[in-house]
Amino acid sequence: MTEQNDTPVAFDHVSKAFGRKQVLRDITFSLARREAICVVGRSGTGKSVTLKLMIALIKPDSGHIRIDGEDITQLTGQDLSRVRRKMGFLFQNGGLFDSLSLYNNLALPLRRLTRKTKQEIEETIDRVLGQLGLGGDKNKMPAELSGGMKKRAGLARALVLEPQILLVDEPSSGLDRITSGEIDDLLLEQKQNTTMIIVTHDVRGARRVADRFAVLDKGILAAIGKAEELESHENETVRRLVAEY
Repeated sequence: MTEQNDTPVAFDHVSKAFGRKQVLRDITFSLARREAICVVGRSGTGKSVTLKLMIALIKPDSGHIRIDGEDITQLTGQDLSRVRRKMGFLFQNGGLFDSLSLYNNLALPLRRLTRKTKQEIEETIDRVLGQLGLGGDKNKMPAELSGGMKKRAGLARALVLEPQILLVDEPSSGLDRITSGEIDDLLLEQKQNTTMIIVTHDVRGARRVADRFAVLDKGILAAIGKAEELESHENETVRRLVAEY
């Protein structure tokens, strides 16, 4: 099989600095198809920067980032847009447009990026919202949604284009433990079809969803592996970051 089939995401010696601050230094890792990896680390260690690099919102200073075998650091314009369509992004705050109803938040990317008819768009939105427990809320505005509903709505918008890769930024942020668990359940359901990269501080939830952990510390990839393996890692920071309290 080709790399395109086997390796949806690969970082190859990636470094990124902002001014004099070196955020990431020589980062190398890859994901298998339908694998979920959680990126953990102390604040300011480059977790969210990793997601932004992956979707080419920012460019690395050196190294290569490959999505399905294509080096996105070399792509621009329509070629970059084509690769980005393989990815969905669940933003920390849900990322909804406040001026649009939930229905229109989901319809927007379908209208812009697909050739679906109006009926097909409606059917797709109804199916996705139904899967996420929001079937009766499509006409609501974001301001009418609770925190947990906004997070599920953001996940719905991330999934509406049926992405091969899902990038998730702090899925439990601002949520109580029960609601966080519900979001984790929804992410678990997506693992059947989707490769996931999740940035999170919630180790309890991450251990439910993740196949592996990538631990960032002081700009380097300090460790990568299953939680059970990293619990006995020689690096104390690694052990503490994956420990379930």
